[in-house]
Amino acid sequence: MGISLDGLASGLDTTALISSIMQSEALPQTLLKNKSYDIQSMVSALQGLNGKVAALATQATAAAKPFALDLYAATTSSDKVVATTTAAAKAGSLDFQVTKLAQTQVTVTPKVNAVTGWPYTTMTINSGGKDFTITPASNNLDDVVTAVNAAGAGVTASKVDVGGGDFRIQFTATKSGAAGAFTITDPGTTFTNVKTAQDAEISLWPGTTAAQTVTSSSNTFTNLLPGVSITAKDVTTTPVTLTVSRDNAGITKLASDLVDGVNGIFSLVASKTAVSTTTNTSGSSVSAGVFAGDSTVRSVNQSILSAASLPVGTPPRSPSEIGISITKTGSMEFDATKFGAALAADPAGTAAKVQELAGRIATAATNASDKYTGTLTTKITGQQSEVRDLADRISDWDMRLASRKATLQRTYSGLETALSNMKAQQSWLTSQLAGLSGGSAQ
Repeated sequence: MGISLDGLASGLDTTALISSIMQSEALPQTLLKNKSYDIQSMVSALQGLNGKVAALATQATAAAKPFALDLYAATTSSDKVVATTTAAAKAGSLDFQVTKLAQTQVTVTPKVNAVTGWPYTTMTINSGGKDFTITPASNNLDDVVTAVNAAGAGVTASKVDVGGGDFRIQFTATKSGAAGAFTITDPGTTFTNVKTAQDAEISLWPGTTAAQTVTSSSNTFTNLLPGVSITAKDVTTTPVTLTVSRDNAGITKLASDLVDGVNGIFSLVASKTAVSTTTNTSGSSVSAGVFAGDSTVRSVNQSILSAASLPVGTPPRSPSEIGISITKTGSMEFDATKFGAALAADPAGTAAKVQELAGRIATAATNASDKYTGTLTTKITGQQSEVRDLADRISDWDMRLASRKATLQRTYSGLETALSNMKAQQSWLTSQLAGLSGGSAQ
């Protein structure tokens, strides 16, 4: 076995010497690792950008759909009635009066003592025109409640403690309105209806010969007008006017959100392109953002900017006329006041211009972020392939360097062994020569 101790014969620090040589030998691998790190940083940044661009594509595609800006909002003249709309809503109005609110039937028993329990073996609940005969496991009140709740009779039971060891059982319909009405029969027991089953009612065109009653099992009347529902919170003593009109606030928000989505892309690109200066004890260093000089990112940024800022309409006019303009810094600006004025003056024309912008933005964003053919997607795939190739090359270098280190260790160990042997021979020869010199002197 070779000598492995540092400088046993030579006095050299062979471990440090080999380490220094290996650092030099590993320089090509270090360069590969640095390159891989840089590419992985670029891939991560591109993936973040691609996600934002894909979200913009989805947002713009939705805004570009037919009737996407055909938005309407509903209001009522009373705080006792709330109106909601769907995409099917259209402009219109309607007068009505809330005459009844919906009620869910609640029925209770007389007092029942917990000790003596339920006095009857069965009870019959009629719900929805059908009889349900209920037989509790015992006269224990909890068993009665359990049996009722398991019967599927459209009624739930609850045990209510009224004090002094007495309870009353409350029965509640599972359906609201008249459809949930039920009756309970049990020999010798009187049940009291605390609340009767009742549908909500509104009177359309009240006070006129055209007046008509409409009912609902809940307090909500769905599609009273196309795409419009109302929910009554209380009866009204006077007629209520339901008004459905263009939702200018909603349209303005849609346009503003679209501009915000575009600016989100520009902001991300700018932040990862900017040059920064770092100062420390050794001086100053300048570094550029990961996107600096990248033609693919620059092309995507420019295509979205062009889509959002080029003229729209026939004849083509600048989007700035409806409050959407490009700033000197290369971002987009939305003027809500100017947009609102344009919308009031020409609702259809303004909406059409926004949708044209949305369509162009959707196309540009989709071309960049499509999961199969998008320019960003393709670049990410190519960069990831390069990272995998570099990983293989780095791994090859691991084996090459390990072999080189083993060779150096064997070489220096052999040198130490040889030098040790030579020193041993030198000592022997020196002692022999000393012996000869001593003999001659005699």
